[in-house]
Amino acid sequence: MADDDEEDLMLARSALAACRLANDLHCVRNGEELLDYLYRRGEYSDLKHSPRPGLILLDLNMPRKDGREALKEIKADPDLRQIPIVILTTSKAEEDIYRTYDLGANSYITKPVMFNSLVEVMQSLGKYWFEIVDLPVGSSND
Repeated sequence: MADDDEEDLMLARSALAACRLANDLHCVRNGEELLDYLYRRGEYSDLKHSPRPGLILLDLNMPRKDGREALKEIKADPDLRQIPIVILTTSKAEEDIYRTYDLGANSYITKPVMFNSLVEVMQSLGKYWFEIVDLPVGSSND
């Protein structure tokens, strides 16, 4: 999950725990950290602590490198483009929705305000991306 808001990260962890999803949640604070994580640079160089994600939850409005820029770079890279990216943001702007789909986002979700709604979103995401969808072999963990 790439999000600069500590409270949103904490709520996402709590929502995952509440819906009993066993998936590990690895968090970064901006687009630069996300790319460092994906390319295993710097503090993310150890594969044990930075496994390839099966899904990226991406906020759009972050410092240093925002979600739009990170999305564009990830989807331009043949080694990373198969990782599903779900935009999870507060923005309801139609321009953001259209632009992120044009850049290759797989889904766009406006962050729910209520915790119970966030739990439902996490449950649905987990079921869809890890139980229903068939992903390319080797795309979830390597």
